[in-house]
Amino acid sequence: MNPCDTVCREVLQSASPDDPSTPELDRLCRLLGQAALFNGLACSDIARFARGVRELKVAKGDILFHRGDPCNGFHLILSGQVKLAFTSADGNEKVVDILYPGKSFGEAVMFMDKPYVVMAQALSDATLLHIGKQMFFEEMAGDPLFCRKIIAGLAQRLHHLMADVESYSLRSGRERVIGYLLREEEREGEGVAEGQVSIRLPTSKGTIASRLNLTQEHFSRILHELTNTGLIQVEGRTIHIPDIGKLRKSLG
Repeated sequence: MNPCDTVCREVLQSASPDDPSTPELDRLCRLLGQAALFNGLACSDIARFARGVRELKVAKGDILFHRGDPCNGFHLILSGQVKLAFTSADGNEKVVDILYPGKSFGEAVMFMDKPYVVMAQALSDATLLHIGKQMFFEEMAGDPLFCRKIIAGLAQRLHHLMADVESYSLRSGRERVIGYLLREEEREGEGVAEGQVSIRLPTSKGTIASRLNLTQEHFSRILHELTNTGLIQVEGRTIHIPDIGKLRKSLG
């Protein structure tokens, strides 16, 4: 049992005994307790957040929100993958980010009280929590340390954005693809891998190419070039790397 479960249950049971949602709040409390965003919070605080949460189950391809939709809170991914993207009137798309379990999105827009500037779409069947901004703001008002944690998370995303700009501006397409493969291996694996490894691309090559600011044709051509030099082997969406140490060194 999660050590938070007992305390969360006690806090939730302090609500009115006629409240039919208490078992649901208990469950949401346990889900929130698994998220990095709430690490370090007292269990009673997590239980209070649970009252502003609703769970969403979406299918692959479902749109969570469109650009221009109002933002009434932010999302936390429990399972599955979600992409954030800009879309043009003629249907062209630029993927801004691909998000995985444990990641949250929408906080910055929520704080600015502006509509969404991107669209969000599920890349696979997914389960998310939506945390309402009113409850979130109320809890932030009474917890300066939690506010600092939120600011740190937003600052980390800004740093991530600057790294993206640097990559697009100063790194070749080949370097971007190799860097992406290495990051995927780190995300899937434990520690620094050596020797032969295999990576399963989490989504379509077209989506990954857009995320790396490449055309799908350019992305496929780079994979072909890396295959010809013996650095990788492509089998559908699975990338076999005979020697990941050699692939790292190829970045210079």
